[in-house]
Order: sequence, then C-alpha cells, then structure tokens
Amino acid sequence: MAEVVLRQVTKSFGALQVIPPLDLTIDDGEFVVLVGPSGCGKTTTLRMVAGLEDVTTGAVLLAGRDVTAVRPGLRNCAMVFQNYALYPHMTVRQNIAYGMSARGEPADQIARRVEEAVTMLGISDLLDRKPRQLSGGQRQRVAIGRAIVRHPDVFLFDEPLSNLDAKLRIEMRAEIKDLHRRLGTTAIYVTHDQVEAMTMADRVVVMNGGVIEQAAAPLELYERPANRFVAAFIGAPSMNFLDGRLEGSGDAATIDLGAAGRVPLAATDAARLANRSVPEVVLGIRPEHMHGGEGTATIDVLPRTVEPLGPHKLVVGHSGGHALTAQVDPHFPAEVDRSCRIALHMDHAHLFDPQSGQRI
Repeated sequence: MAEVVLRQVTKSFGALQVIPPLDLTIDDGEFVVLVGPSGCGKTTTLRMVAGLEDVTTGAVLLAGRDVTAVRPGLRNCAMVFQNYALYPHMTVRQNIAYGMSARGEPADQIARRVEEAVTMLGISDLLDRKPRQLSGGQRQRVAIGRAIVRHPDVFLFDEPLSNLDAKLRIEMRAEIKDLHRRLGTTAIYVTHDQVEAMTMADRVVVMNGGVIEQAAAPLELYERPANRFVAAFIGAPSMNFLDGRLEGSGDAATIDLGAAGRVPLAATDAARLANRSVPEVVLGIRPEHMHGGEGTATIDVLPRTVEPLGPHKLVVGHSGGHALTAQVDPHFPAEVDRSCRIALHMDHAHLFDPQSGQRI
C-alpha cells in the first residue's frame, strides 16, 4: 500500500504561514495533480511530502507510516525535478544507477533494473552518452529512469515538462501517463498548466493561497466548479463572468445583465433558485458554450479582436461593460468594432454568489 496522507499540515517561513492547515489523502496507485497559479503552495506541499521542506505542524503519512520527521532518503519517494538534476560528468547509465550504487546494492541487481528502466523509456541506445549530448526530452527520460529504478512507493513530479517545447510536452504527457498505467505506483504531479492537469490526472487538486479550493476528477472540475476561482482557472480560454440579477420565476425567470441585456434561466436553475432571497448573481459561461447568431438567450457583443483558429474563431470583446470571449464557427462574420449577436447555451451556464464566489 502506498497511500499518501497529509493531516492538518501547515508550513510557515518565520511569521508568514504559506500553507494553512491542509488535509489531503491520495489513494494507493492514484495519479493526483496539484495545480494552481504561481505561489499557491503546490510545490511547497510536494516538497513536504518528499521531506525537502520541514512540516511546521501536522503529519505526513506514506504507506501508513508517519514520516513527518524522517529524512528524505528514507521515505522511498522518487522525485523528478523541473531542471532534470542530472550529473553532467556521468553517463546516462551512471546517472540512472547512481542512487542504487550509493546505497551499495549488488551490481547485478543495478544492471538489471537499469536495463528494465531504459527499455521501458526507449533510451537503451543512450547509455554511454553524457547529459550535454542529449536533447531536453532525452534528459527528462533519464531523470524518470533514475526514479523508476528505485521502485519507489511514490513518484513526485515537480513541473517536469516546463522546459520542453510544446510538441514534446504533449508527447511526454502521454508517456508519463502510460508509464503510470504500467507501473501502478502512486504519483503526485505539480504543474501550473491546467491542460497538463486535466489530461493526466485521475484527480486534480486546485490550490490557491495554500488552500485546496476543490479536489475532483477533471470532468467534474470542468462541469461543476465549486467556486469562481476554480471556474476561472480550469478551461482555456477562461470562463466569462457577467454580473446579473435574478428576476421573475418559473418559465419567466431571467437574469438581468444590465446593459448586456436579459437572458432566460435554464428550467433546472429556475426551479433550484425559486426561493433564493438574494437576487444578485454572477453568470459564468464558457466560450465554447456560446455561438454566433440567434438563439433563445442572446447578447450583443462588440468585438475588440477576432482570432481565426482553424476549427473555430474567438471573438474577444465587450458586452454591456463585461469583458467577453466567445468561441464561434470559423465562418461566422464577426468584425472588429462591429456589434454582433452571440447566443448563450444556458443549459451549460454556471451561477456564483457575488460575495463568497461559491457556486449557487
């Protein structure tokens, strides 16, 4: 079993608390991605699991064992760093085998595990090269190979793909996910890239200011964000937010968006909010849940830029003082500074409390 449990873990640097009391359980074999903006505490949390940062208060448990005060080398975690952290004077073979050699493990066992790792990663022909002779993707594979040979309880990835070009990042995403499927080892992966998080994770943990805003499967985060922060962070382009006021009831229930116009509520939302005492709401709608032209819920948009992207185009502009981005058909005749009609799919709309930001 390699369950990871953070129990009321905090981290302070002097008087500054960067991680308030945090509880998180990662199941055996689960691939969990910690995601959030820079400075949200995700890397600090990962480093506390690894033992590279001391826990101020609380406990870290790995495989049922309290390792809060255990030094990193005895936690049986393998960490893959953003900068690869390879020894430049060593060959690929020596880099991968270094940890096992330092622990005095038998030479035949080292050779066998190195061979297993390089075969799995497709780098058997690179064993005698040094890091300076490798591409970025090859260096990252070597760093992962060094982690694999340890047979760890937990893999820890700290933004491992951020130094790679876009095409290679896509390839390595697939390789890491496939590697996890084959090994079945618990993995914690840190990134600021929400696309990486959504495509790789069994479960995504969205962090903000050291606090977990929501932890859920990728599709649940996308379809039912717990609050405005999660809604804005997950999805590209980001969700649109329009301040509004609930009016009417039943089939006549609408949201008054001020100068942007008035749109009808979906029937399920109208029934759910029939007794809401506070009429003010924030309407959230993703660009992909809009289209150019007429519909049952439409607003006028003044485009500031129009971005053709092949399968669709983005209309970026304003509606009644609200910044707005709509994803429309590539042939929709949108022009800069010329008002156009955009329809909203209200069945996909999200409503948030304007004060707390929580989903209504």
